Amino acid sequence: MRISKFFPPRPAVTGFAAVAALAATISLAQAQPPVVPNVPSEEAYELRGLPPQESAQEASAEEGPKRYLEREFLTSRGIKTYGWIDAGIGANNWGSPFNGPITFNDRNWQGQMNQLYLVNEKLVDTSNGLDWGGRVDLLYGTDYIYTTARGLDATLLNQDNWAGVPGGPKWQSSMDYGLAMPQLYGELGYGNHVVKAGHFYTIIGYEVVPAIGNFFYTHAYTMQYGEPFTHTGILDTWTPNDQMTVYAGITNGWDNFSDPINILGTPNNPGYPGFNSNAAFLGGVSFKNSDKTQSLTITTSSGNEPVFQPVGYNVGNRSIVSTVYVNELNDKITYVFQNDNGWQFNAGDLALGSPNGTAQWYGINQYVFYNFSEKWIGGLRFEWFRDNNGFRVFDPIRNAAAGRTFASGYQGNFWEMSWGLNYKPNRNIIVRPELRYDWYDGNPGLTSVGDSALPFGNGSKSDQFYGGCDIIWQF
Repeated sequence: MRISKFFPPRPAVTGFAAVAALAATISLAQAQPPVVPNVPSEEAYELRGLPPQESAQEASAEEGPKRYLEREFLTSRGIKTYGWIDAGIGANNWGSPFNGPITFNDRNWQGQMNQLYLVNEKLVDTSNGLDWGGRVDLLYGTDYIYTTARGLDATLLNQDNWAGVPGGPKWQSSMDYGLAMPQLYGELGYGNHVVKAGHFYTIIGYEVVPAIGNFFYTHAYTMQYGEPFTHTGILDTWTPNDQMTVYAGITNGWDNFSDPINILGTPNNPGYPGFNSNAAFLGGVSFKNSDKTQSLTITTSSGNEPVFQPVGYNVGNRSIVSTVYVNELNDKITYVFQNDNGWQFNAGDLALGSPNGTAQWYGINQYVFYNFSEKWIGGLRFEWFRDNNGFRVFDPIRNAAAGRTFASGYQGNFWEMSWGLNYKPNRNIIVRPELRYDWYDGNPGLTSVGDSALPFGNGSKSDQFYGGCDIIWQF
């Protein structure tokens, strides 16, 4: 649930204030335009370089998985129904119950059905003039907690969830499992424009929420802690030619469906420009070379967000700029580079030494994918992510969302190296084994009850080995 991904809780806040602060930050909801793996190998991992319509079309390509839910009555009207089940298990070398800040598979040696995912969509086809479309996504499983939006599948910030956490998920069936609706939108298209209105995945970043859109089972810190997951608003996608796509729209911020920015009353800084509005710009541009072997995508979001304080809350601008470069070096090797830079003004974190300080987070991800064959693909991810002010990273997220003890305030550098394979025995199954090593260089954080903590080994270790594997079956 990004319970709202406002900001991670502040280290020195304890009790209800700490939980509320965390709640306003977990909104772990990210994602992006419909993404689809099972495409020809040479483009299998250019996922974030594809505009929403193009990637949706790839999902239903003839060489893709067999769709068992599609019926002639619906397909003849352009309506597609499909989904997948993603289940796996992962563990860390310390035996800690949680795998530190690693997500989405956060539990140690506990099998997880991460996603039972259903999609119902009608693609826009403007070849004959004006056309309409839309999409509804439902996600049930342990991953639901990372993609909820306040006012839809999560409560508002002045309401409590099942565990007494404001802004927490509200469609849970147990401690670990629940339901989320990460996308619910309609579209109108004409010529080379498609306008989307409703609730949809972000266009920011490279990794995504849908399991079929990622090479690795685990996620990068950049995606989990540095980016929004969903938006609610209007987004225009303009494709002037085959090599360029432009995005521009207005949303109500990060992982927010209908939560007013002033629902908690007057902020501590009512003189701040636009303090009564959470309207945010969402936009970007994507370029491809003529043979589509290289792409460069730059996206941004900027608007006001609330940030909890020991007393009340501040309003400040939150902005992020993400750059993703993809290069298919040859038929076998694909290289991906990502850089994100984020800022939160008026963050008020103690590490900033000021109630009006600016928090920053930034990092670099690099991926290399190697196609051994049509069935076997290898991958490497190397990441550096810096939470400059101890403002973004906290763990374990599931505890935080349920009002149990969690830790935050990790002011320092997170590094991780992941090695993985994708095995595709047929069109509908993907097996993803993965090994990963994480290490942290920085100041200890603090738990919600005041103890100092490191990110791994139940709060006592600065590094960790992890191993895991999941299986995706598309239907």
